[in-house]
Amino acid sequence: MTKVSTPKRSPMGHLTRRRFLATAAAAALTAGLFSGARPLMAEEPIKVAAVYTVPVEQQWVSRIHKAAVAAQERGDIEYTFSENVSNTDYARVMREYAEAGTELIIGEAFAVEQEARDVAAEYPDIAFLLGSSFKPDPALPNFAVFDNYIQDASYLTGIIAGSLSESGNIGLVGGFPIPEVNRLMHAFMAGVRETNPDAKFQVSFIGSWFDPPAAKETAYAMIENGADMLYAERFGVSDAAQEKGVLAIGNVIDTQAEYPETVVASAIWNFEPTLNMAISQVKAGTFTADDYGKFSFMKEGGAELAPLGTFAGKVPQEAMDLVEQRKAEIMSGDYITEINDEEPKSQ
Repeated sequence: MTKVSTPKRSPMGHLTRRRFLATAAAAALTAGLFSGARPLMAEEPIKVAAVYTVPVEQQWVSRIHKAAVAAQERGDIEYTFSENVSNTDYARVMREYAEAGTELIIGEAFAVEQEARDVAAEYPDIAFLLGSSFKPDPALPNFAVFDNYIQDASYLTGIIAGSLSESGNIGLVGGFPIPEVNRLMHAFMAGVRETNPDAKFQVSFIGSWFDPPAAKETAYAMIENGADMLYAERFGVSDAAQEKGVLAIGNVIDTQAEYPETVVASAIWNFEPTLNMAISQVKAGTFTADDYGKFSFMKEGGAELAPLGTFAGKVPQEAMDLVEQRKAEIMSGDYITEINDEEPKSQ
C-alpha cells in the first residue's frame, strides 16, 4: 500500500497511527472473508486507489482502508491511497489516479458529489465506488454508491445503553447531521427506548469529521448537563467519558480495548462485503451503476455488534436476552430496524 500524502493530523486520543496501521495489517493477514462477501478468483490483481478527505485512522474511512488492505494481502488488488485530501483537490486527485491506469477508485463524495460524478463521466472505462447520500444514475453507468447502513447494530447497542443508564439522560455527539449519521443515531435511540422508555437525549453535531478536541468538549458539556451515557459517533467522546467516569457506546469501529472501563458496546461496520462485490464485478467486466448500501446490512455481514469485552456479564440479562432475540429476528428478516434519515433533535 502506498501513502500518497500525509499532512499533519489532529490528535486522536488513545488510537495512535502506528498502532492503527499495525493492527489493520495484522487483521488483514489473518481475517477471512466476512459473511456476505463473495469469494474471488485467483487472477491478476486489479489496481485500486482510494481518495480520503480525512486520515485513514478516522472511524468511517478506517473500515474502508482495512477492507482494502485485506484485499491486497489476498492478492486481489494493488492498493494505493491519498488521505487528508481537501474538497477543492478531490477531483484533481481522482483524475491523477484515473490517468495512472487505476481500474477502481473508491472514497467518499459527500462534499464533492457533483465534482466526483463529473470526473467519472470523463473516464467511462474506470469503475468508481464512492460513499454518497444520493442514488446511482443509470446515465453514469461506471459510478456506483455505497453507504454505512449499520442501523441494525446501532439499534442493538441502544438496547444495552438504555439498560445501563441510571439517569436516563443520554448524550449523542456526531460530525454532521447527514443521513449516514442521522439514521444511526435514530436507531440507537430506538434501542434505548426498548429498555429505558423514559430516556431523554442531548444531541449535538460538531461540524467536522475529524476534530477530537471539539467532540471532547461537546461531550464534557453533556456530562455537565447530566448525561451518564454517551454515543461516540466521533473520536474524542470516549476520552471525555473516560475522564468523567461515565459510559460510552462506540460507532463503526471497536475501541473497547482502548477504553476497557468506558466503552460498553460498539456497532461495527464491515466494508468487506461491499468492496469484495465491487472487485468481483470489475474483474468480471460487469461493474455498473448500483447502490451497494445493501451490503452494509447486518444480514449481509456488513454490520455486527462488537464483543462486550470487559462488560461481558455486566449488562442486565434481560437486556442481553432482548439483544439476542432481535439479532436473530434481524438476520431472519422478521425484524426490520427503521431507517430514519431526518436530523435527530435533543429531547
